[in-house]
Amino acid sequence: MSPLTLLSDTPLPEFPDPNNAPREGLLAVGGALRVEWLQAAYSRGIFPWYSEGEPIMWWSPDPRAILYPDQIRISRSLGKCLQQNRFKITLDTQFTSVIRACARPRPSGGDPATWITAAMEEAYSELHHAGIAHSVEVWLEGNLVGGLYGVSVGSVFCGESMFSQVSNASKVALVLLCRLLSEWGYQFIDCQLPTAHLISLGAVSVSRSHFLAALKAAGSTPPAERSWSSLGEIS
Repeated sequence: MSPLTLLSDTPLPEFPDPNNAPREGLLAVGGALRVEWLQAAYSRGIFPWYSEGEPIMWWSPDPRAILYPDQIRISRSLGKCLQQNRFKITLDTQFTSVIRACARPRPSGGDPATWITAAMEEAYSELHHAGIAHSVEVWLEGNLVGGLYGVSVGSVFCGESMFSQVSNASKVALVLLCRLLSEWGYQFIDCQLPTAHLISLGAVSVSRSHFLAALKAAGSTPPAERSWSSLGEIS
């Protein structure tokens, strides 16, 4: 196991090998949240995760959760919700609104603090403008009620966060995303940390070494030609 690396704010980031990080995943502190840093991090299976007032912390935990798009698990109640076509779905039309909604404190249970800082909002918005970060928006009666966002690395989609203001809204976003990613030839979704909720949706827990090998193979393979924002309303 390598000691924790302190990163300087340099134009070209030099992350340590994530294979040598402790199982909890913290491998480096410092650096910057610029586009080139985030691109380098995600391509190596590393992501930033820290709270307001803390230095930037870079993680690559073991195990890792991944979801194969064609293996998402749809419960009976979610299936009924999809059949009702209550929601309208769009892509990349309200990225900033989605990340801000994800950053709001959760109203029920647990710590109300959020890990999506103002600096992270700005950084991922820049990634979005660069065509690397994407959002799925869920609408009900003209109101944004759910959604998710993440980062594309080759044919891997790295999911970051989701939100839901009405029942099933974020799950509908994930189902529609999986359908599109499967159509476009994406290999899997990086869900970062395994949780009971993600496992219930079909995610599986894999070792970090397995994840990094799969990311290396799929991250260098571009998916089918597609334009997220050109699809307009998809449901």
